[in-house]
Amino acid sequence: MPLHVTLKLAAGVPSFRKAAIMRVVRAVIAAGGHRGDFRVVHYNVLGDHLHLVVEAAGAAALARGMQGLSVRLARRVNALLGRRGRLLAQRYHARPLRTPTEVRNAVRYVLLNARHHGVERGVVMARGWVDPYSSALWFDGWKAAIRTDAPWLRALAKEGRPTADPHTWLLAIGWRRGGGLIGIDDVPGPAP
Repeated sequence: MPLHVTLKLAAGVPSFRKAAIMRVVRAVIAAGGHRGDFRVVHYNVLGDHLHLVVEAAGAAALARGMQGLSVRLARRVNALLGRRGRLLAQRYHARPLRTPTEVRNAVRYVLLNARHHGVERGVVMARGWVDPYSSALWFDGWKAAIRTDAPWLRALAKEGRPTADPHTWLLAIGWRRGGGLIGIDDVPGPAP
């Protein structure tokens, strides 16, 4: 079943929206976010929290997958930052996604979350802008082709997709029945 998972950072942890930290996050997702019973399909990294859309074969698979991902993330980021201690504020929060509309809304929210937070702060983002701290570059459900002319986008694309292909019908195909393809310039509302 697909799930929308949120991980909040502990107080005092620097913003995750930095290139060096993002490289670690992508590496952790690529190396440990894909098992037979657990997969990270989409992500977005904000300053003080992460959003994931995952597939898990059940509660135990979700718990094991998130525990492994959280431990690897904490070890690698703490080593990068030269710090010790708790990286995540609490256990993850997961919400099951049961219908095509729920899945579409969650994917839209996760991939476009920086646009959502930018609007809240009054930041204007360029049309066609792809968030480099998300898996939006590798998403194949955009209404129109995304801009890939920026050098950083070409470099990111060469690194390869860190996320897994979806296996559930809802996340692979069904979400399209919940409202169709997603506009890259959409601004999602509050968390679904």
